This record gives sequence, structure tokens and C-alpha cells, in this order.
Amino acid sequence: MKLPFQSTFFMALGLLVAVLAPFGISSKFQLDVLTLIFFTAYLGQSWNILGGYAGQFSFGGVMFFGTGAYTSSILLSSFGLPPIIGIFAAIFMGALLGLVVGYLSFRSGLRGSYFALITLAFAELLRVLANSVEFTGGGVGLFLSYAPGLYNLQFTSPTGFYYFSLILLVISLAIAMWLEHSRFGAQLVAIRENEDAAEALGVDTLKCKIYAIMIMGGMGGAAGTFYAQKYLYIDPPISYSIALSVEMLLVTIVGGMGTVFGPLIGSFVLHTVNEIARHFISTPGLSLIVYGFILIVIISYLPNGLIGLFRKTQKNKEDNDA
Repeated sequence: MKLPFQSTFFMALGLLVAVLAPFGISSKFQLDVLTLIFFTAYLGQSWNILGGYAGQFSFGGVMFFGTGAYTSSILLSSFGLPPIIGIFAAIFMGALLGLVVGYLSFRSGLRGSYFALITLAFAELLRVLANSVEFTGGGVGLFLSYAPGLYNLQFTSPTGFYYFSLILLVISLAIAMWLEHSRFGAQLVAIRENEDAAEALGVDTLKCKIYAIMIMGGMGGAAGTFYAQKYLYIDPPISYSIALSVEMLLVTIVGGMGTVFGPLIGSFVLHTVNEIARHFISTPGLSLIVYGFILIVIISYLPNGLIGLFRKTQKNKEDNDA
């Protein structure tokens, strides 16, 4: 996979700035906001693999996040397995759940809104189960001990979690860039554009969609481990929050579906707008109204997201120069 020199240069520069950012930021709050932006962008990218590239919209992406959070947390609290190993178990369980959900859904021919609703149903089913069984802590949830160290993926300062979220983000961007230049990525795009035509051309659509949801599941599992070790507490409403599922798809839609940097741009814009609205608007609930209004405007007038707007502007400029 070869990228143009200009693109490679700007990506390397952006990564360098991100790596050096904590040395120039003295505010813990600002560092936490950046960590949240990177983490949400990572979650958005996991949704983007299935929803953006393959065109299979899911409303239950949080099921992988919750399963990963519970997997690593239970392994730590019940068996003493450190999260640096537990995160790989979380990735495996997320991918396995993706295999099960994907096979049951896609093998039955579910598409569009039917697939979106069945994933929402799976997420709700897992929330009810987590709320009912004893080994998850039931409705009380699981409290994790604070024991800083790389083996526990816990850190004494926000800088550690910042770099943790940055590593996850870089991995997600690498996966998206691989899809952009791979045969598998081209097959997913063909499925998104016209699944019947892709199948007629010899694409194994069932296998491709299952692989895509397994990648999404594995990424979601890692995200769950990050959250559990950062906040040291999980319960069913947090782990299987529908609001988080919505946020995953929103940052991708706002930034640009089926693009490498769409989720990152969407996450940065939405969280920045949210923090500004909360800071300058003191009336309770009014900041959420402003936030929602901006979302409606972006989604209504920019169907291809902010990256789509940038590409359109660039194309118009090139046409004018020509």
C-alpha cells in the first residue's frame, strides 16, 4: 500500500503533533477532552468498517464495547488476569460475538433497517442478561481496584490514558487505510453500492460482511477494556448504553462515512461544539438544544459529511483553475 508523499507527510506531521501534545498542554481537562475525542473517533471507526464501507447500518455497536468491558473486567476481578492480557481476550470475545450476530443476521438475509433493529435487539438482550446474572455484578456492576501499572493498563496521570487512546486511534486509522487499498475493502464498497450486483460478480457477500462485523467486534472489545480501566467501574446501563451506539454512528456520519478520517473529524467537531456550548450556555438543557440543532444542520445539508464538503470544495477549485 503506497500513499502519495503529500498525504504521508501530513499524516506523519499530525501524528508527531499528537505525540508531543501532552508536553504543551498543562490543563488536565483539555487532555481528558482530547482523550475522549480520540476514543470516540476509535469507536466511530469501528462502526465505519461495517456501516461506512460495507453499508450495513447497526444500532447495536455498543454490544461489542460492553462485552469487551465485561470480559477483561471479569478476568481481572475473578481470575486475577491482568488487563494487558485481558484486552486480547476482550478483542477475541468481541470478534466472536460479531461472528455469531453476523452469521445469524446475514445468513437470514437481513438488510437495511431490519439488520439495524436486530443489532439493537442483541444489545438490549445482552444488557438484560448482564443485569440478571451474578458474575457480572448484576445491577450493582463491577468495581475494579486502582493499581497503576502498564500490566493493568492504568496510569497515574491523564497522559497515560491519552497515549492509550492515541494508540487505539492510530490502529483504527491503519485498518481503515488498509481497507482503502485492499481487495477486501473494494469488496465491501461493492456490497455497499449494490449487494446483488456484487454477488453476481462473484463476491462472497456473506463472508465479507461477517468479516467486517468481526473486525468491528474486535475493535469494540478493545474499547470496552479501555473504558473499564480508565473509570474502574462498569454496569449494564453504561456497558450497553444505546446513547453510545448513537454517538458511534453520529461522529462517522458527521465526519464522512466510508472515509479514513471521517470519524476523527466528526468526533473532534462534535465534542468541541459540545464543550463550547456547555461552557458558554449556563441555562440547563439549552446547550443540548444548540448541539442538536447543529447536528441537524450538518446531517441535513452535508449528506456526505464534512469530508464530503471539503472534497466538493477542492473539486470546484480545481474546475475553476482549469
